[in-house]
Amino acid sequence: MENKYIIQIANELGVRDFQVQNTITLLNEGATVPFIARYRKEMTGSLDEVQIAAIRERYDKIIELEKRREAIIASVKEQGKLTPELEKLLLDAAVMSELEDLYLPYKPKRRTKASIAREKGLEPLAKIIFAQKENDPFNKAKEFINSELDVKTESEAISGAQDIIAEWVNENLQSRQRTRNHFERSGEIFSRPVRGKELEGIKFENYYDWKESLMKAPSHRLLAMFRGENEGFLKVSIEPDAEQARESLNKLFVKSTNESSRLVEEAVKDAYKRLLQPAIETEFRTMAKEKADKEAIRVFAENLRQLLMLPPLGQKIVLAIDPGFRSGCKLVILDRQGRLLHNETIYPHPPQSEVKQSVGKIQNLVKAYKVEAIAIGNGTAGRETENLVRRIPFDTELIALMVNENGASVYSASAVAREEFPEYDVTVRGSVSIGRRLMDPLSELVKIDPKAIGVGQYQHDVNQALLQKSLEMVVESCVNKVGVELNTASKQLLTYVSGVGPVLAAKIVEYRDKKGKFTSREQLKDVPRLGEKVFEQAAGFLRIRESENPLDASAVHPESYKIVEQMAKKAGCNVVDLIQNEEFRKQIKLEEFVTEKVGMPTLTDILAELSKPGRDPRQKFELFEFDKNVNSMDDLKPGMILDGLVTNITNFGAFVDIGVHQDGLIHVSQLADKYVKDPNTVVKLNQKVRVKVLEIDKARKRIQLTLKNMH
Repeated sequence: MENKYIIQIANELGVRDFQVQNTITLLNEGATVPFIARYRKEMTGSLDEVQIAAIRERYDKIIELEKRREAIIASVKEQGKLTPELEKLLLDAAVMSELEDLYLPYKPKRRTKASIAREKGLEPLAKIIFAQKENDPFNKAKEFINSELDVKTESEAISGAQDIIAEWVNENLQSRQRTRNHFERSGEIFSRPVRGKELEGIKFENYYDWKESLMKAPSHRLLAMFRGENEGFLKVSIEPDAEQARESLNKLFVKSTNESSRLVEEAVKDAYKRLLQPAIETEFRTMAKEKADKEAIRVFAENLRQLLMLPPLGQKIVLAIDPGFRSGCKLVILDRQGRLLHNETIYPHPPQSEVKQSVGKIQNLVKAYKVEAIAIGNGTAGRETENLVRRIPFDTELIALMVNENGASVYSASAVAREEFPEYDVTVRGSVSIGRRLMDPLSELVKIDPKAIGVGQYQHDVNQALLQKSLEMVVESCVNKVGVELNTASKQLLTYVSGVGPVLAAKIVEYRDKKGKFTSREQLKDVPRLGEKVFEQAAGFLRIRESENPLDASAVHPESYKIVEQMAKKAGCNVVDLIQNEEFRKQIKLEEFVTEKVGMPTLTDILAELSKPGRDPRQKFELFEFDKNVNSMDDLKPGMILDGLVTNITNFGAFVDIGVHQDGLIHVSQLADKYVKDPNTVVKLNQKVRVKVLEIDKARKRIQLTLKNMH
């Protein structure tokens, strides 16, 4: 990669040249972002995942720019129009818009007004008028009347010449840049209802007569307007101050006060209205949409990260309940590894109301399977089922709590679920998912398309390829941060391990099924098609709890095992002692182990890992209960203070489950006693919050909450 691009990326991101160069080298060698961030700190100067991903994004854009530059130069060359001056301009263009502006006059186009005028031989007349030295252009136009070329009058000749001038104005670099500057400085986005669809599109009523500065419009409003337009209810336009924009172009092209100048001014007006304004509006629409998409995807990705990193309950015997009224509540028992042991259905709610029989069944199951926790889906009949369970007297202490079941139905109907439970129907699979996501949210949620988990903002309106890529990066980041138990991980979980992917994940599971449990990380090399490069990328993120080598259960990479052995030897003990005894670790002087390849960042990580090998970075699990007296919107009153769980975070606020089957909204203005720009700085997903009820709108199923004065 050219040095100028290395410097450009470094300056943009506020990092050093060597960090960019080495990161790009590692990425080109096939290293993943989690691997580079964790195990190549010496090469990158300890860049984190966000910085590495940003370098990759900038690098990809430069590659895209270079490919386009090559294609444009080849196209102009093929036309025989590539001069040394033009080639230099094309090679020096730093951004895509500049490159496309330079190419515009040479871009193959369909027949235009200007090309038709050229066919009629009117370009010489256009040049005469554009020079603005001819005081009587209409008289000059008589020379261009030609019945064979369908130019019958002076007016037709002048009009054709103006079409050519309009195209010159449109293709001029300065005029395009000036128009862009006006869009940037004074561009406003306008939204109006489509005539006759006002009632049908009432949900977009807020945007029926809306205008605001394009550059200041928040992403959620832009996406809402674009959605209204896509659904056929709104007309959306982006416009700067047209008069100022035209005046700016006149200063550029109108050089005199004669009749030719007046014709040029008319051509400039036409060029702006017919060509320039629509073209630059399209550019700014694309830019605004990309910016809004990026922000919405950022919000979604952050919510997903928080959801995947929720504290796991851990390996417990779980009774999971997928609640329902008419169809009953589906019960499943899962063992400590999440395997299905038993399933049946109870009907404690109307219309059957078999309360006594249902309570008896739950009591018997808890006793028979030594259940340690009960997971209850938070969907239909969730609160009613929770209240029933909490009233049951059990012989043993256990925890019972609501679990967010978003996406459980998507999982239950998926190919993954059918593969896991081919003999069971969707209701059983959904209940299993509810129970497993209590035990380990990350392991279960990786099986579901992130878009179905319900923590996004306008996820169906944004660029789907970009969304998918971003969400996959988040899942990959979380999976590798937590680490994966090689002998129990599902194929879906293994897929996200650094360097593995779906094909090798299937090979690992297949090998494990045939040969039995892995006894060492080294044994991974026996898996078909798993070569040295994949081993290097993946091994540090895979854990083997029962390996003879205790380091196999840690985040210490196998390439560093010799360093740990040297540390143990220096401390006069073995590796097990070094892990178990802090006194031995205190004797280690890290600087003694620095080599050309291994520096202090890696050595510091190794020593930190030895003190808590394989420790889960997620927070400790905490119990939560809703107010027993509040079960539906009918129980709510303004001024009530309730405990709730944050279920979704958007740019305009946070949604909170207060146990009434309808999440309440804390608008961004109600999140704190001070101005809040980003709700994520105040609340986190699944955070327990104490809120006050402000308003209840039963008709529209809306609940307004506040966090103000609640701390």
